[in-house]
Amino acid sequence: MKQGLHDLTGAGLPWGAARPTTPRVPPQPRPSEPASAPRERAAGATGARGEHTHSETPIRVPRAAVQRSSVRGQILDALRTALVTGELEPGEVYSAPVLGERFGVSATPVREAMQQLALEGAVEVVPNRGFRVVRRGARELAELAEVRALLEVPVLLRLARTVPPARWAELLPLAEDTVRAAGSGCPAVYAESDRAFHRAVLSLAGNEQLVGIAEDLHRRSQWPLVGTQARRGRTALLADATEHLALLDALASGESAEAARLVGEHFGAGR
Repeated sequence: MKQGLHDLTGAGLPWGAARPTTPRVPPQPRPSEPASAPRERAAGATGARGEHTHSETPIRVPRAAVQRSSVRGQILDALRTALVTGELEPGEVYSAPVLGERFGVSATPVREAMQQLALEGAVEVVPNRGFRVVRRGARELAELAEVRALLEVPVLLRLARTVPPARWAELLPLAEDTVRAAGSGCPAVYAESDRAFHRAVLSLAGNEQLVGIAEDLHRRSQWPLVGTQARRGRTALLADATEHLALLDALASGESAEAARLVGEHFGAGR
């Protein structure tokens, strides 16, 4: 389960500092040898002659950068969860320093994560204030559902004609996971399992670009509408998850018409 804002601890990852190096004096040429001899000896010891290894600087692992990326990824996951659950409310402005205090990290990884969410259309930049969560209405949700249907339905119908039943059976555990996630009543838990199921289905087409675009559209469609009354409850989540099982049955049996009807209803509900 992904952590929400209130679940994060104040402990950050350790940040390493580069160890200072002691200046080294290059070896002086011997009286009986040319000035280039020390370099040639070094090349012979560490590499083939002519590689000019004497001019290279040792590569140091950027520990701090790697750790910051890890922190940003954790923050991004937590912010996405908070968007799905409505903890980050549509229309509200959140500043990176304030959110950083809640996460127990500096404002930098929070700001970087928010900038990623801005690229995804979840938030918008408010100069000198922070980031405002975008207000979404029913029309936008319907448009997303239409685009997803136009993209995914033809692929699913083609897969229904070409993928053997045994491959569809392999996806049954993922469909069952969505039912269990829906039973938890947590929209963030269900959102993750829902995307995992759809991602696995589309992956059978062997088109990574398709999977990536569909994943982005799917994630956008999971953000709640304005107003708490628009959030989906446990009953709605269970109904959505049950459709996954029915869809798998239709695909495994090669019933293209039934699969088309089911997937059309699935997207038509804005899921």
